[in-house]
This record gives sequence, structure tokens and C-alpha cells, in this order.
Amino acid sequence: MPVIDARHLTAISETALLTLHQRAAEAARPDGIIEDPLAIALRDSLGYDYQHFGRTHQATALRALAFDNATRRYLQVRPRATVVALAEGLQTSFWRLDNGEMGWLSVDLEPIVQLRRQLLPPSDRLSHLAQSAFDYSWMDQVDLTNGVLITAEGLFQYLERDAVWDLITTCAARFPGGQLIFDSVPRFLSWYSQGRGIKLSKEYTAPPMPFSFTADRYDELRAIPGVRAVHELEMPAGRGKVLSRAAALIYRSRSLERFRAPTNVVEFA
Repeated sequence: MPVIDARHLTAISETALLTLHQRAAEAARPDGIIEDPLAIALRDSLGYDYQHFGRTHQATALRALAFDNATRRYLQVRPRATVVALAEGLQTSFWRLDNGEMGWLSVDLEPIVQLRRQLLPPSDRLSHLAQSAFDYSWMDQVDLTNGVLITAEGLFQYLERDAVWDLITTCAARFPGGQLIFDSVPRFLSWYSQGRGIKLSKEYTAPPMPFSFTADRYDELRAIPGVRAVHELEMPAGRGKVLSRAAALIYRSRSLERFRAPTNVVEFA
């Protein structure tokens, strides 16, 4: 497969390369926590100096597994549902989750969509829209017949609160009976990212994350018209006994809700 230059991706779009690299590096390990051979092939087909991002870790793969688990649970009940992946980047979730029946709508900006179309396998149940997630015309393309699950993996933290709240409010009104999954960061991490920045290496600093949200604030989501329920996903089992046990304790403790980075499920009435 020819190597395609990906150095034109910048700012938030460049984080698609970061998360791809982290997930592929984990999948390539003999003891990796995620099976994702397509992520490895996709990473290797893109011309980019991934060392630019610094050390790899399992956190991105853990987040992907949390989204996978929640999506599978939804599809077990509604196997022919439509999954809408907002700002999907270079995720390979469709191929990890494909049950042979679901529909999948990937929404992202043109440079990302172009790479996805060039390098990822086609499917008659997978379609792409080259536009911002905040151009709500994508909602007109969603088949509501068999259920709707919307994912926003690695998106909301880079936005302002008003934009996030407006999107959730609009989804609640447009997709009754559907669900939304999103991840978020605690306030201290958001504050730090907007000040000194989170420097992952000498060459790379992650973009600021102005939006913070934690599980102790779920009442704010429940107050949105059309929101029926909100809950936090469990952290999947990670690599390493000590780390896994510590993470399990952190994610079960209500007193630590405001300090952890949750993955959240919003159910629409």
C-alpha cells in the first residue's frame, strides 16, 4: 500500500493521528488490550513522524474499548441501528463492531474524510459526510427507523460549553429513544491545558481543552429537555495488575468523581 503524506493535518485534526498512533501501538503489543489490526495498517500507510508525539500509553485504547462496549450493548438491543460517529477522525470502530446489520455515518472535516475514503475498506453500510459536527444538516441524513446511537469520542473537550450543550440539546430533540456517548476531562486538566498546555514531547503540545465535565455534574445534563437518564461507563480492564486495580478503585469511588475523566452515556426520552 502506498504511503500517503499526512503532514497537512494540524491543530485538532492532528489529534486524529495521535489517537491512531496510540491505539495502533497498543494493538501491536503482544500483551495489548485491544485488537485493531486495521489501525496498525492505517497508521503505517500514513507518512508522518509519530515519534513527534512522544511516548505511547494504553489510555486511548481504554477509551476506545469503553466506547466499543457501550456501542455493542446498544446494538445487542437494536442490531440495525444507525451509529453516527461525530468528528470520527481516524478511528476504526466500524470494523471492530460490525455486526453485519448496523448502519454507520462518519462525520468529519474534508481532509480527514478524504484519508478515510482513500485508505479504509468500503462498506455499503458505511457512509461519510465531510462537514463539521456543528453543521446540523448531518441530522437530516440519519435513518431513525431502528434506533440511533451518536458517539463523540475525543471531541467535546476541545470545544466551548455552549457549543456542547447546544449539540446535546438538539440531539435530544431530534433523536428520541437514542443515546449519545461522549468522554470528558476534569476541571483541573482543562485548566492546566489552557495555561501551560499539556506537553507530550519536546515537539508536541496537545491543543487546549476548554470544556470540562465530570460525573458529579450529571444533574446539569438531566435538566436538558428530552434527556431521560445519564450514567458513567465503567473503565475497561487495562494492562498491569496494579494499574488496573487502582483505576477500578478510582472509577468506583463517588468521592473521586470530580477528579476522573469519565466516559458518559446520555439516554434520550
